Amino acid sequence: MVVSIHGLDKKGSGQAEVWRENELGNPKKLRLIVPQTLPGEKVRVTVDHPEKKRRKTMPDEIVEAHPERTEAPCPHFERCGGCVWQHWTYEGQLKEKTKHVRDAIEAEGFDPALVRDTIGMDEPWQYRNKMEFTFAPDGSMGLHEQGNFRKVISLETCLIASEQMVEAAMEVADWVKDHELGGYNKDTHEGLLRHLMVRQSFATGELMLAVFSTKGPEGELQSAVDDLKARVEKKFPHVKSLLWMENTDWADRTQAEKIHLLAGRDYINDEMDGYRFRLWFDTFFQTNPVQAQKLVDLAVEMSQPKKSEKMIDLFCGVGTFSLPFANRVGELAGIEIVESSIESAKRNAEDNGITNTYFLAKDARKGIDQVLESFGHPELLMLDPPRSGAGGKVMRRIGRSQPERIVYVSCNPDTFATDIKELEPFGYTLDAVQPVDLFPHTVHVECVATLTLNK
Repeated sequence: MVVSIHGLDKKGSGQAEVWRENELGNPKKLRLIVPQTLPGEKVRVTVDHPEKKRRKTMPDEIVEAHPERTEAPCPHFERCGGCVWQHWTYEGQLKEKTKHVRDAIEAEGFDPALVRDTIGMDEPWQYRNKMEFTFAPDGSMGLHEQGNFRKVISLETCLIASEQMVEAAMEVADWVKDHELGGYNKDTHEGLLRHLMVRQSFATGELMLAVFSTKGPEGELQSAVDDLKARVEKKFPHVKSLLWMENTDWADRTQAEKIHLLAGRDYINDEMDGYRFRLWFDTFFQTNPVQAQKLVDLAVEMSQPKKSEKMIDLFCGVGTFSLPFANRVGELAGIEIVESSIESAKRNAEDNGITNTYFLAKDARKGIDQVLESFGHPELLMLDPPRSGAGGKVMRRIGRSQPERIVYVSCNPDTFATDIKELEPFGYTLDAVQPVDLFPHTVHVECVATLTLNK
């Protein structure tokens, strides 16, 4: 049948609706999810199991194409679950991301005209500084199949990672094949290799390789591990950290119960905005350094920090925003629940000669209370919460603390909109929202927004 794509779901796939007769002959609406399609297109699909209310199906044929449809350059596009919008021109992607942010804030009663056009990248490829690859049970390495976390697509390349990162990853994949090592089975929880993390500093060029395994590198694996070390040292002099991570937990995450340093140090050095940061395997750091710099610049420009002011940086992480702001305000207090991130933030401040910061490992809401008691009233407050948002309790606590200006950096327009709605009863007005594209060819969009207290 031929269907019309009327919109996109939250994962970037096309949506369509058709009416079918059920077994009693009564009309029944069938909702279709059609990946790799664009709004307004007419596509031919085959519908199996029409008794289901919602059905995912791949397009058999594009009958009427969107004018912004383009050929996806990646050979893995049709199967890989990574870059779901490679079939859309980059200009079209940016317009859709702007629309997403405008729709989100309009749904909460804000003026969509406050949202500026999304800032894109001059070169929207090879932008990621961190990739996590998965090993299949047979030892092949790649990324998950679209919509199927049990299936791993073996990769030949990856167009959103740097060439050096891809070359290093492919060398590890060849090493696994040469030694006939097996991967991990998520169903039986058996097997050896689980993940490969590749991390690179675009500023210093340093690389980190971390192999996640259910066993240590000694014993029967010693010979193979020695060969891995020799290969990396010979071919990739920029690898300054080669790690072997033991992880026996059932959770499918790049975590470690024990860390083995095979070569170099257990971190790499990176830089942003002229500040140096140490990155360990589990350090959260923006994965697109070019656009992350724009986020920092925008946050500073839009919030206008002053040397006479105190500032709170909520969800401060390792100090990505804290350090640039600290040099522009009188005092800065950073709050983050992850203790290792707070320790990194303290070390990063020390490494960069910054002495006017105070970092607290605490839950956001309780942390605000503690900081206000010891630090005093802030004129400026910044928050950069996770995708789930800050939540109503935290936002109301921010509202009660009455900073003159708030700068909100968000990676989820929907939770951002519901969060800032909580500030209206406390007298805050939304000034401007600037979307920034940190993840080209995906549905994700970040934004920087400022709010002002009406005195």
